[in-house]
Amino acid sequence: MTGERTPTNLRMLLIMEIVGDAGQALSPTEINSRLKLPKQTIHRLCNTLVEQGFLIKDGVDKKLRPARRTRVIASGILTASRFHIARHQILQGVADAVGETVNFVMPEDDGMSYIDRIETDWAFRVQLPIGTHVPFHCTASGKTFLAGLPNQARKKIVAALQLEKLTPNTIDDPELLLEELRVISKQGYAIDNEEFMEGMLAIAVPISNMQGMFHAALAFHGPGLRLSVDGLVSKKGVLLEAARKLTETIFD
Repeated sequence: MTGERTPTNLRMLLIMEIVGDAGQALSPTEINSRLKLPKQTIHRLCNTLVEQGFLIKDGVDKKLRPARRTRVIASGILTASRFHIARHQILQGVADAVGETVNFVMPEDDGMSYIDRIETDWAFRVQLPIGTHVPFHCTASGKTFLAGLPNQARKKIVAALQLEKLTPNTIDDPELLLEELRVISKQGYAIDNEEFMEGMLAIAVPISNMQGMFHAALAFHGPGLRLSVDGLVSKKGVLLEAARKLTETIFD
């Protein structure tokens, strides 16, 4: 794919692309199976990317995954491009159909981050501004992300999470959470039934890239005075169709 004559900056970009596309942490040797660089060179480049904050060493085996700086760049590119306009219009369509606040949410180190949203016109609403981080274990978007991970990665992350019990409905038992994530993985959507905030319900579906790997979650939420679990599930088709459009818009 490349070699020693490829400029250093391009080689580092290729490393970031390989790690980003993998959907799991990779070792320098695994990365180099595509680049075919000398062992010393691949380790030097990977260490530079770690030092500069583009990659981070993950877990005991110290494999590499994208760090916050890489995700910020990727999000910024999408936001500054024509994709932002198309994405926002798709979210608006969902908001018109469901009548509640709609969110485009991506995973970061601190939790799920609200990247884009359409607010409901209701006077009584739950406000979670763009840039807000919410937990993985007790939100619809966070559980959608966790459910989209390979089994072993899912178990490792759940074992590492602090499963803080924020409401009486929060699942704070790792095994019970893993069981729910298995159900979510099969059914293709996740529900937050007052698990993050008392009085708030939400539903989320995954937005995947063309390889089927999780990219973001599409969700809507609102107060329990207007929403029920059955009502949320009845609208899942709207979210799934919008997620399909978003995949085509972002990655096609």
